[in-house]
Amino acid sequence: MADTSDTRTPAQIEADIRRRRETLAETLDEIGVRVHPSTIVGDARARVASSIDHTLGRAYVGVNRALSGVRARFVDEEGAPRPERIVPAALLAVGVVGLVVLATRRRGD
Repeated sequence: MADTSDTRTPAQIEADIRRRRETLAETLDEIGVRVHPSTIVGDARARVASSIDHTLGRAYVGVNRALSGVRARFVDEEGAPRPERIVPAALLAVGVVGLVVLATRRRGD
């Protein structure tokens, strides 16, 4: 059988009940804040912003790495341009632009 004897005084029992009510009220207030629509929306916005920041950061690192690789092809270790690589790339770019211009002019005729 369970021991049903309680050695607390009525004042101690009332104080315990009061403390438990206060704790319960705090817990219910906290739950109310957590499930409030504005809190849920704010949390979702924060997660999306964090995800976007992370994605943009990774993209920035990737682009920076790619640009560094391209730069290394056209500039030597001291930072001087490498004409033997720049001239062919420039001629290729001019040729592509020329072909695009010719193609657009022929469509207009």
